[in-house]
Amino acid sequence: QVELVESGGGLVQAGGSLRLSCAASGQTFNKYAMAWFRQAPGTQRQFVAAITSSGTNKYYADSAKGRFTISRDNAKDTTFLQMDSLKFEDTAVYYCATGRQTPDFYSYYRREGPYEHWGQGTLVTVSS
Repeated sequence: QVELVESGGGLVQAGGSLRLSCAASGQTFNKYAMAWFRQAPGTQRQFVAAITSSGTNKYYADSAKGRFTISRDNAKDTTFLQMDSLKFEDTAVYYCATGRQTPDFYSYYRREGPYEHWGQGTLVTVSS
């Protein structure tokens, strides 16, 4: 059974940084793409960043480009999201997701459907 456990959320002032972690178990980690999504109160969940199984390719939402960095450590079955220059509008619950890597991942990484497993989420609150 696949399990994803996020950590690293918390309260931070605008302009500050946080590093989220997502520890995976129950899957062959290096065969799975990983992604981060977020959901602010009263809004739909939205894509933030994704990374291919090898870590070679990374994709970002426009809102994350230049401020967030996704990475993974396949030796530790963990994915990270480094968030810098945080803004009030980054306040949300951040979810880690995983799906089996396929050749056409570049075409669907923003969509929730292809991700088979999700974590419980970690709350990030940015004070203005």
